[in-house]
Amino acid sequence: MPILRAEQLTKTFTAGDGGAAGVPAVRGIDLAIEAGEFVAITGASGSGKSTLLHMLGGITRPTSGRVLLEGVDLASLDDEALAVARRRRIGFVFQRYNLLPELSLAENVALPLVLDGAPQRRCDEAAREALVAVGMEHRATHHPDELSGGEQQRGAIARALVTRPAIVLADEPTGALDSANSARVVELLGRLVDDRGQTVILVTHDHSIAAAAGRTVRVRDGLIESDTAGAAGA
Repeated sequence: MPILRAEQLTKTFTAGDGGAAGVPAVRGIDLAIEAGEFVAITGASGSGKSTLLHMLGGITRPTSGRVLLEGVDLASLDDEALAVARRRRIGFVFQRYNLLPELSLAENVALPLVLDGAPQRRCDEAAREALVAVGMEHRATHHPDELSGGEQQRGAIARALVTRPAIVLADEPTGALDSANSARVVELLGRLVDDRGQTVILVTHDHSIAAAAGRTVRVRDGLIESDTAGAAGA
């Protein structure tokens, strides 16, 4: 069974959703992701790729269709249960790092476990392990304003890993980084797949970034245009 499956997924934005009335962003997508895959979702701006990612992660509820994470239909969960599923089973990495400035890096990384009520010792140990995984353990006591953009993004990836999630979803994680730091972040995501068997789904408009993934799904006008192994456009 795939670890993540989308079945006839659609999303139409109305005025109440903050978008233009009746605009279909995703128009009936079927997609299956196996455990341990590194998948890049690409497409032009407005193609629906980020909306698709947000539905896969339970951030946005679909208009129709369903998303199954480890066999559980996310749409069937109430808001509280969905929040728990997101916190425990899905790691999110965004373009902006969203680290809290008043907390140290280790405290930021541990935050999902703290919010889940985990014992302090477990929070500390898991944060340390996640920071080791991204090569940032030496910066654990530093605050975000003492870190470079690349270091902050690696810290954000550690935070996404701290609960040992089923999947990590990364939405344009290199968009605020220079080329050297972008390459480091993508290399890190690839190592997590290769060394830890982590499932990673990455949204990017950059074909050179997508080329690092083992599979590329190209979205156009809310539909899957192509789904290929290897580099984007291969």
